[in-house]
Amino acid sequence: MGSEQVFSGHGVPEPPGLREELVAVARRMNGTGLNQGTSGNLSVRIPGGMLVTPSSLPYEQMEPGDLVALDLEGHPLSSAQRRPSSEWRLHADVLAGRAEAQAVLHCHPVHATALACHDRSIPAFHYMVAVAGGDDVRCAPYATFGTAELSAYAVEALRDRQACLLARHGLVTLGSDLDHALRIAVEVETLARMYLQALQIGEPPLLSPAQMEAVHAQFRGLHYGQADPDQKERSVSQLNLR
Repeated sequence: MGSEQVFSGHGVPEPPGLREELVAVARRMNGTGLNQGTSGNLSVRIPGGMLVTPSSLPYEQMEPGDLVALDLEGHPLSSAQRRPSSEWRLHADVLAGRAEAQAVLHCHPVHATALACHDRSIPAFHYMVAVAGGDDVRCAPYATFGTAELSAYAVEALRDRQACLLARHGLVTLGSDLDHALRIAVEVETLARMYLQALQIGEPPLLSPAQMEAVHAQFRGLHYGQADPDQKERSVSQLNLR
C-alpha cells in the first residue's frame, strides 16, 4: 500500500512525515532488541485519533501506507485500511486518558517481561527508575491481550508514570513523541536487566522516598528524559540491548 494523506475525523490532515517516522521507530524498536518478530505495536496521536501499526505485518515490510488511522473509540478514519493491531484499544485508552501523551509503545523485551511473568514491579533499587516518572515501575495485573480489562489495568498502572509492565505479557511506555516513548522503553528494559542481575545476590536495598524525590528534582531541573527535537537521531540509533 502506498502512503496517502489521511484526514482526521475533524477534517485536519495528518502532520507530514509522521507515518514515515512511526515506521522508522518501529524498525528501530526491533533493532534495539526490545522486541521480536511481529509482536509489539506503536501508536501516535493525530487530529481526531491516532495512527497505529497494523496486525501481523513484519516491521521490515511495513510501509507508511500500511498504518491504520482510528479515532480513540476504534472507528476507522479512512477507508480501505489494514486491520489494526490487536492492542489498538490499549493505545486508544492510554491516549484518551493522558492528554500530554503523543505516542504509546508496547513491546515484549526479555528482561522486563521476565519480571512481569512473576508479577514483579521494578522498585527504586537504582536512581534511574525515576525516568519512568515515579518511585517504581508498576506491574499491571494480567488480562487477556486486546481486551478492555487489560487496557483498564494498564491505564491505572500508568497513573503518574510513563511506563508499566503488563503481567505475563510485556511493557508499555508513553512519551511526548515516538522517539521519547522508545527511549523510555530502552531505559526500563535496561533497569529490568540490572534488577534481575542484582537479585542473584539478594533483594537489593532501595532508595528512600526522600532520596528519590531528590532525583526527581534533579531530573526536573535538567529536563532529563524529555523529548529533545534536535537530538532525535542520536538518542537510540546506536543502542542494541541484545
